[in-house]
Amino acid sequence: MVPPFARTALLLDLDGTLLDIAPTPDSVIVPDALVPTLIALRSALDGALAIVTGRAIPVVDGFLRHPFAVAGEHGGAIRHTPDGAVSRPDLPSVPATWIAQAQAWADAHPGALLERKARGFALHFRGAPEAGPFFQAGLAELVASVPGFQLMPGLMLWEVRPLGADKGSAVTALMAQPPFLGRLPLFVGDDVTDEDGMRVCRAMGGAGLRVDAAFGSPAGVRAWLVRAVATGEWQ
Repeated sequence: MVPPFARTALLLDLDGTLLDIAPTPDSVIVPDALVPTLIALRSALDGALAIVTGRAIPVVDGFLRHPFAVAGEHGGAIRHTPDGAVSRPDLPSVPATWIAQAQAWADAHPGALLERKARGFALHFRGAPEAGPFFQAGLAELVASVPGFQLMPGLMLWEVRPLGADKGSAVTALMAQPPFLGRLPLFVGDDVTDEDGMRVCRAMGGAGLRVDAAFGSPAGVRAWLVRAVATGEWQ
């Protein structure tokens, strides 16, 4: 069950949920109406709205051009309020040799792209789909060689990140402090990495909604948010 509007803490994935998937991580387009809608919805929820994403917080700020509460890097960096300090759990960073190897693999497959993150990285193969199995095998071998890291699938990408950095831990951290504390979390996401966040939300008495099943597309999510602002309820 979706929580009552007035008691909801709304937790939103970014890519594939609020924003349409783009050919490269830097080429996403932020619709003009999105940020004003998020601002209005945040006000209606007494501040309990956050972006929960694998992106770094400065990247999210750059795209949206307005600060929000953000759990970035799959929970590796948390900002509870738009003007609050960023906290980071004590997690390891991937070895520099792994990043160099991943860059070499990306360079060897035209169209592939390495996305650096604070503690890990992602290899995108949307532009080189034949490289997906190769990247998976190579990265799995790296991750198996050093404890404390995990390999996760995404939409046309493989991501390496430390254990303990996932959207479930991000939800737990956000919900432990105001303005989220005491509310029921509602997570909206589109990818396998969002399932951790949805599971934690459900365990807290909230809900998790997948874009494909509940809305059909990011455009459907954005239209749902506009209706929520207009009506003050989830429809």
